[in-house]
Amino acid sequence: MKATIITIGDEILIGQIVDTNSVSIAKHLNAAGIVVREKISIGDDRTQIIETAERALAGSEVTVITGGLGPTKDDITKKTLAEMFRSDMRYDERVAGHVEKMLAERGIEFNELNRSQAMVPACCTVLFNAHGTAPGMWFERDGHVVVSLPGVPFEMEHLMEDEVMPRLKTRFALRQIVHRTMITAGLPESMLAKRIEAWENALPPYLKLAYLPNPGAVRLRLSAYEVEGESVAREIESRFEALRRIIPHNIIGFETATMQEVVHKILTERSLTLATAESCTGGSIAARFTAMPGASTYFLCGVVSYSNESKAELLGVDPADIARYGAVSEQVARQMAEGVRRTAGADYGMATTGIAGPSGGSAEKPVGTVWIAVATPRETVAILKQCGTDRGQIIDRASAFAIGLLRDCLNGN
Repeated sequence: MKATIITIGDEILIGQIVDTNSVSIAKHLNAAGIVVREKISIGDDRTQIIETAERALAGSEVTVITGGLGPTKDDITKKTLAEMFRSDMRYDERVAGHVEKMLAERGIEFNELNRSQAMVPACCTVLFNAHGTAPGMWFERDGHVVVSLPGVPFEMEHLMEDEVMPRLKTRFALRQIVHRTMITAGLPESMLAKRIEAWENALPPYLKLAYLPNPGAVRLRLSAYEVEGESVAREIESRFEALRRIIPHNIIGFETATMQEVVHKILTERSLTLATAESCTGGSIAARFTAMPGASTYFLCGVVSYSNESKAELLGVDPADIARYGAVSEQVARQMAEGVRRTAGADYGMATTGIAGPSGGSAEKPVGTVWIAVATPRETVAILKQCGTDRGQIIDRASAFAIGLLRDCLNGN
């Protein structure tokens, strides 16, 4: 089973909004065993809508369209689809009553534009939108299905869950798609591929491996298409268990697992405490921990010591060392980690100091240079990392590397 997703709206094409609808729709379809062959974004243009929808119908059994279903003149999707399917429009009393009731609750007058929401193509099955005024629509032609949904994300989401997916599962005999993703850290993509080359070569042909790098992590996804779910799921688990024996120290977990969740679990279970001192990462590390429920049991404080003065006054860094070695140096990183550990009375202190750019770099210390340190009850460990050239990328990578170093220190590696 193949599907095409079409998002409609000039606001998407000009970058005014981010298209999250196609991501959500793809997840729903994939989970049901429907492979998304393409995602297309187009403007509010009649000809473009017809040409794109016709092309999707020719190549996919299912086409899902979102956007362009509002009450204003620039929302043309409904009329265009009626034209495409050679259908007259009809007035749907249930939709009209629902729209009028919703507007009355908000103190909005039910005018002609709102009334037009109840006009739908006569050939479609109306998908009742309990959370908005624009109904969804279900069309069929030659065994293929076209679904049109509102562009408002939470309205689209409810219609996908409550109306579209149950109908698709009834309409088609779907076979399962199985995905399982292992999260690894500590090995760049190329080194990881080399380390697990023999394991990868031994995979059966129906299992497809994808490398998905993220800042500080590489996700390994095994996928099987149109299969019997339970037996393949067991095979995937067996393959990943074999991989665990090859790279035992580099596995964080599965699916959406993060390094900070691993550290969160260790600190909580061992009743240990943590404090952070950040310069170039600007509080990103502290934010990652405090975003998790239960962080208050171990996270004592976070200091953003951006200036040299704050490093000295708040953390006890020796100004002579800053002058001699520079703020971005192993000596300063170590003193920052030790200082925040001492000041907060924490079991562990961690620190970052670096050059996030775009200016401030030099031949000796280019943009992206970051020193990271972790002070433990036994010792202080410091590492030097080159975290890229883009400011946002540098902050993300440095934060991930720092949390990874803390994990290693907690595990005695």
